[in-house]
Amino acid sequence: MKRFYPFIVALFATINIQAQGWPAQYGGVMLQGFSWDSYDYSQWSVLESQAADMKGFIDFVWVPQSGKCLETTQVMGYMPYYYFRHDSSFGTEAELRSMIKTFKENGIRTMADVVVNHHQTDGWFDFPAETYNGVTYQFKSTDICRNDDGGATLKQANAQGVSLSPNNDEGEDFSGGRDLDHKSENVQRIIKAYVKYLKNDLGYEGFRYDMVKGFDGSHVADYNDAAAIEYSVGEHWSGVSEISSWIKATGYKSAAFDFQFHYAMTDAINQNNWQQLNNHKTLMHDANFRRYAVTFVENHDIQDRGTADGQYYSKDPINEPYILAANAYLLAMPGTPCIFQPHWRAYEQELKSMIEARKLAGITNTSDFGSYLSNTAYCQTFAKGEGNKRLMVAVGDEAKFSVPNNYIRILSGSHYAYFLTKNSETAWADKPSGTYDEAFDVTLTAVSEDAGAKLIYTLDGTDPTAGSTQVSSGTTVRIDKACTLKVALLTGGKVTGLTTKVYAIKAFEPYSFKVYVSTDKVGWKNINFYSWGTNNKNSSAAWPGDRITATETVNGRTWYCKEYYIDSKNDLVNFVFSTGTGSPQTVDKTGVSKTAYFEVSTTMSNGKHTISDVTKEMTSGIHAPSIGTSHDDSGWYEIDGRRYDRRPANRGLYIYQGKKYVIR
Repeated sequence: MKRFYPFIVALFATINIQAQGWPAQYGGVMLQGFSWDSYDYSQWSVLESQAADMKGFIDFVWVPQSGKCLETTQVMGYMPYYYFRHDSSFGTEAELRSMIKTFKENGIRTMADVVVNHHQTDGWFDFPAETYNGVTYQFKSTDICRNDDGGATLKQANAQGVSLSPNNDEGEDFSGGRDLDHKSENVQRIIKAYVKYLKNDLGYEGFRYDMVKGFDGSHVADYNDAAAIEYSVGEHWSGVSEISSWIKATGYKSAAFDFQFHYAMTDAINQNNWQQLNNHKTLMHDANFRRYAVTFVENHDIQDRGTADGQYYSKDPINEPYILAANAYLLAMPGTPCIFQPHWRAYEQELKSMIEARKLAGITNTSDFGSYLSNTAYCQTFAKGEGNKRLMVAVGDEAKFSVPNNYIRILSGSHYAYFLTKNSETAWADKPSGTYDEAFDVTLTAVSEDAGAKLIYTLDGTDPTAGSTQVSSGTTVRIDKACTLKVALLTGGKVTGLTTKVYAIKAFEPYSFKVYVSTDKVGWKNINFYSWGTNNKNSSAAWPGDRITATETVNGRTWYCKEYYIDSKNDLVNFVFSTGTGSPQTVDKTGVSKTAYFEVSTTMSNGKHTISDVTKEMTSGIHAPSIGTSHDDSGWYEIDGRRYDRRPANRGLYIYQGKKYVIR
């Protein structure tokens, strides 16, 4: 028998380097970190700044396609041009790497949007040559599917004397970009190098494959194996049987988005019939494929995009007052739930509590589930977690929800409620750890099979004992200052089921910042700043915006400048700069919330000047005389130029009237 051990070890080593697709019993929660045209809230620097808030709640963030596109105007990235250059509409490659690194340090994985079904060209057939690690990669015209664009590409190829692949497209045709022939050895070589680069160089830990209906699923298996990626999900926008067949085609090496989960929810809401959640058969319903179901209630393709190019884009969005109910169902069910960024921004604290309930119950992507009550007015469904614990979600008419004997209600809101089985034996606090703008009440609940269980708690971070403050289940505790709440069950004289929450209360302090623009390279003598954002103070009344005459000299250069204001954590300012007549003008610059320096470049994109962000260069030291050097200026400034109207409460180094101050 011993002679076979080396073979067995080698076999396991081989298995370990293969792609897994999506691990079983995975309890993580995803966040789609963007929506359509979210060039402000999805900037790499903006997402990175939220890592601490996501920590412990969000396990994976799916971000926009990060490769550089041919256009230099703002694009979502679904027409990729470069594979090995990653300056995009969402930030620079350095910012991308910094975000991925920060996420990883906070226990958060980053998922790349991998668009390999099609590729953009300069003209019909010109692909860029890219050199990475000494190897040059370039698609050829013979890598284009022969029937691309419904035959239009072949017609153009014949006219130009260009050869295409002898193979037709394996899947659906995508009009616009050139559909790649994944049977081509050159295509496979380039894409395998690309996915290795995403994982091993940039640091992505998961892949979301765009439009996988366009090529055979076996290629996804090959690409995942090449990168040895553990987490992969495909966008196969179709019914359950088609999605299941695609997962099989990948050799079960990729998960897939559960589109029918979304449609079940929208049908329940739009038809005012909550039985639809059971009537629809989703990928999640199939125990054989539940592990591979990435569930969602809304995404960038389904959201209401409003009017663009004379058309109204609205696939099937989730609207108020049912957004929280839809997410409550999502986060209580098996599969891997993916939260939509606009929902996260609007309801972060509520969604965090739902995630806490999910993780407390031990719900995973392979958990079993069942229906408790279901009718047109409401639906109550439970998922089985660890150690016989169960989490039940009720959605619909909350006045009619029923509380089973072995459950305790722990959360409730608009059209939803959560119930946890009493055998969970834990103390529950209905507000998640985090920073709040003002004082708030937290409701404490004893989840125990002991009907006489009491709750004991402390607010100073010490572990509660039998002698600590004792209250009944359902008691609310006022939190009006930073504290560490520890609450536990007291049953039969024993302390069990300890829960810890760390709270901070910090009212958002409005601040001002300046935007500096140099027109030296283009020689503009006049400039207008056109701005828009969530704060009306920052929005120009009309195009082409505000004529700027104020200038400051920084590092020997003259800059046009204007002050802007941030009134809440969601405030961001977006800009277009022009000569004042509307033309010439620049491309959009979005997601600005702190002092920034921009140069108008001579480089053009679709008739507009591009913008270079030189903030780091200009603020590498305290050079600008505008940063708190005037004795008439009562503002306090951070090193990056962020201004406070009064002495800041936060610790740090500040500049006040030309002097450095350390606030401890």
